[in-house]
Amino acid sequence: MSILEVKNLGINFGGLRAVDNFDITIDQHELVGLIGPNGAGKTTVFNMLTGVYQPNDGDILIDGKSILKKKPHEICALGIARTFQNIRLFGDMSVIDNVKVALNSFYQYSVFDALLKDRKYQRQEKDTHKEALELLKVFELDGYADYMASNLPYGKQRELEIVRAMAAHPKLLLLDEPAAGMNPNETINLMKTIRKVRDEFDIAILLIEHDMKLVKGICERVTVLNYGRVLRSGVTDEVLSDPEVIKAYLGE
Repeated sequence: MSILEVKNLGINFGGLRAVDNFDITIDQHELVGLIGPNGAGKTTVFNMLTGVYQPNDGDILIDGKSILKKKPHEICALGIARTFQNIRLFGDMSVIDNVKVALNSFYQYSVFDALLKDRKYQRQEKDTHKEALELLKVFELDGYADYMASNLPYGKQRELEIVRAMAAHPKLLLLDEPAAGMNPNETINLMKTIRKVRDEFDIAILLIEHDMKLVKGICERVTVLNYGRVLRSGVTDEVLSDPEVIKAYLGE
C-alpha cells in the first residue's frame, strides 16, 4: 500500500481553478519532485495535503485512509510533516527549543505537573531534550543547540526547519523549495542532507524545487504541474527531456 495516494484533486479560489484533476502516488522510501513554473499550483497542492486548504474535488489517502476534513495537526499526527517556502522558525528561541516544540505532542504532562515540576514533568522534559539533541546530531547541528535560531546562517536555518519537521516522526516529508536562497555549496550540502534523511529515517519525501540540478541529483521521479494540471509524470530524466516540459517550464 502506498503512503500517499492523491486522486483527482481540485480546488477553486473564487472563479479561478487553481488545481485541477491532480493525481500522485508515493510509496515508502521514494524521493519525488513536484516542479513547474511559478503559479502552477505546487504550494497549493502542499496546502491541501496538509489540511491548510480543503479541496473542492478528489481525495487524499494516507495508508489507504482518507484525510479529507481533517485538521492540520491531525494530518501531522497521521504522518505528514512539512517545511515552508519562507523560513518559519521561532527566531527568538534557541535551536534546541525549536525542535522540542515539535516533540511536545509526544511527551504529555499536565499544568499541575509543570507547576510542581514533579517526577513525571522532569522525566519527560529530560526525554524531550535528549531526543531533540539526537536529532540535531544527525544533521550536525548539535553544536548550535543553544544558539538563537535567528542567529544561524541561512543554510543552517533551512536545515533546522527540516529537523523540526522530522521531530514530528513523519512517514512522508514535504519540502517546499528547500534550496531557495541558497548558494551552490549550501545546495550541495542540502542534497546530502535530504538523501540522509530519506535513508536514515526510511521515509518518503516529496519536494517542490526550481533548482534543476538538485531535482536531477536526488529525485527518482517528478511530476510537472502547469496551470494547475499535471503536464507529465515519470522518471526524472525522461520527464525533464520531454519537449512539452521544456517549453512550459524550462523556457527553451
